Amino acid sequence: MKIYFPTSVGLTSTLIEFSLAEKTKIMETKNQKLKPFTGDALGYGWDIMMKYFLRLFLLVLVLGIVSIPLSVTNYYQDVHAVPVLLQLFAFAYILFIMAPFKYTINFLFLKNIRNKEFEMNEIIGGFKGDVYMNIVLARLLSTAIIGIGIFLLIVPGIIFACRLAFVPYLVMDKKLDPIKAVEESWRLTKGYGWRIFALGLLSFFIAIAGLIVLFVGVIVSVMWINAAFAAMYQAVIEEKGEYVEVPENPNGD
Repeated sequence: MKIYFPTSVGLTSTLIEFSLAEKTKIMETKNQKLKPFTGDALGYGWDIMMKYFLRLFLLVLVLGIVSIPLSVTNYYQDVHAVPVLLQLFAFAYILFIMAPFKYTINFLFLKNIRNKEFEMNEIIGGFKGDVYMNIVLARLLSTAIIGIGIFLLIVPGIIFACRLAFVPYLVMDKKLDPIKAVEESWRLTKGYGWRIFALGLLSFFIAIAGLIVLFVGVIVSVMWINAAFAAMYQAVIEEKGEYVEVPENPNGD
């Protein structure tokens, strides 16, 4: 019986083929044409989530930790009557702490959707300079508009929520002020409302499935949902021809 051992040349050849296959896979992902359909957003969002899993996993963990005070407040509100002061604290916490984190995390998901990596210290980007005030005011304005819609028999609130779904991305990506971000989101989502609603509806069931699987399932479902909405935004601006790719290092340093 003859036993053949792989030569160093053969092993090197195998490694090169594997490396080329991986590079080809990455290039296919980069060149993949995004389409603003619910299924495409979910599919592409899943692929990107798996590609950048650890980074996005850490983002969601941070968001979960930041949400703990709010979760405690909601728990006591369900079990006991919560004082007005505590309710005001919860509102202020959402507006001044949660919103900057959430907007920034949305933007970092978007960077991965564009196949661009980010540094973890960018997670505090929403607390810097004028961006912070734009985020707070944009969140306040969006919440007020959606709240008025819900007060008007719920359905208008759902419509407003779908049409304002791109506000966080526009504030962070295009550096728009609150009013312009709301106006631009309304313009961009024209004709895409049903697709965004369908994505939101499917996201609800994904979240329920995540809850069934408990801790890990919840984190994965949140990652997938965030990636899918970022993919939808990217697909819409690409289809409208309003996305101009900026090199990560334009000076070539």
